[in-house]
Amino acid sequence: MMDKSLSPACGQGPRRLLVIDDESNMRHMLAAMLKNSGYSVDTAAEGLEGMKMLERSSYDFILCDIKMPKMDGMTFLKTAGDLVEHSTVIMMSAYGTVETAIEAMKLGAYDYISKPFKSDEVTLTLKKAEERERLKKENSFLRERIRNIQADNRFDRMVGQSKAMQAVFELAKKVARHNTTVLITGESGTGKELIARGIHFYSERADGRLVPVNCGGIPENLLESEMFGYKKGAFTGADRDKAGLFEAAEGGTLFLDEIGELPLSLQVKLLRVLQESEVRPVGDPKTHKVDVRVITATAKNLEAEMQKGTFREDLFYRLNVMQIHLPSLRERTEDIPPLCQLFIERFNGELKKNIASITPAAMSFIMKHPWPGNVRELENVIQRAVVLAEQDVLLPEHLPGSIVTGLENGHLDTLSEGFSLKEAQRRLEKKLIVKALTETGGNRSRAARLLEISHPSLLSKIKTYRIDL
Repeated sequence: MMDKSLSPACGQGPRRLLVIDDESNMRHMLAAMLKNSGYSVDTAAEGLEGMKMLERSSYDFILCDIKMPKMDGMTFLKTAGDLVEHSTVIMMSAYGTVETAIEAMKLGAYDYISKPFKSDEVTLTLKKAEERERLKKENSFLRERIRNIQADNRFDRMVGQSKAMQAVFELAKKVARHNTTVLITGESGTGKELIARGIHFYSERADGRLVPVNCGGIPENLLESEMFGYKKGAFTGADRDKAGLFEAAEGGTLFLDEIGELPLSLQVKLLRVLQESEVRPVGDPKTHKVDVRVITATAKNLEAEMQKGTFREDLFYRLNVMQIHLPSLRERTEDIPPLCQLFIERFNGELKKNIASITPAAMSFIMKHPWPGNVRELENVIQRAVVLAEQDVLLPEHLPGSIVTGLENGHLDTLSEGFSLKEAQRRLEKKLIVKALTETGGNRSRAARLLEISHPSLLSKIKTYRIDL
């Protein structure tokens, strides 16, 4: 039973109902009967009068005859449009056919009653309609609650219900409101670019461009011209003026990923841009003002890099006005199940699959893995599993061998004498099947359920591994 505190209909007054029928006896009969059933009832003699009443007031339900003078019921349905958007319309007629009923419902009617009808037929139809409306409102209410709960656990495209990620999301949302530089730190694959995107789209610069740049992905001799632009003739091959990445991000955000890879010569020039808000293209004697927010990210320890002399101290403090550190996935394992579900939904769409869930056995392996590649590694593992899955669940056999056999070195010898992950996986599968068959006294159907695989799949593996139990 649904908790009353969840119901959007609590404390609601009498339902309002409009009867539209050209027969006065029918109007009076329906009005009297429905008032006795607890409805607040108004009546109209034909469609035009009903339209005028709808313009003045709204109704939960409308009982409308089809054959009427001036404006018949079908014309009323076609013309009413938005006026009946939030009403449940039930059509009535003594001349109806199945085709008429279908046409009425195509035009937006909920149901159709043939005259003559018994009084309980009308009340039953209305009760069904009420139940439908109640369920629709409850579903809408619950969906909204779910959206709000999900929103609390999300930041743009990122998902995280752990305390660590909730703190990151809260800080990022605060930072987004202010036009300051941000340094995002964390291991590779933790989602630094996604946090940068979230900050941009939560900021007042959301209508501007977000321009991402991997400082380690551009050759050093091209970095300056890429970032600041160049004038025609500045160097061989510069046959035209070209705007740099700072100018491309005008009014928006420039995301400098792997800032720790930026050469010292460029660090000086970046510092000047941040201090003066102006750039000087290569070969241009003049500087140009730019309005750009800069967000940087690194997997390196920049303080250690300063000690080594490979990163400027003054630039570090200029970038580190606000620092957001992303924890590794192994530090927030409670986020793994919702992340798995997120990736399953994404790859279901991309790969035209219909994966519903991950078996507990497979999830157990996933939860125990140290995830050195963090969220990016998890994403790749789920994508691989979705590709390999032939049914609607992800099984241990769909995971990489490094995860399924991700045991301590001391246990590897019991699985395989060499280094073959495939051989270790086969030995582990055989061991689990033998254990399940022993546990169930050789009952293969029960063993298949314990192993969370299909009965034919178990029979195939028993034959493959030559298990005699």
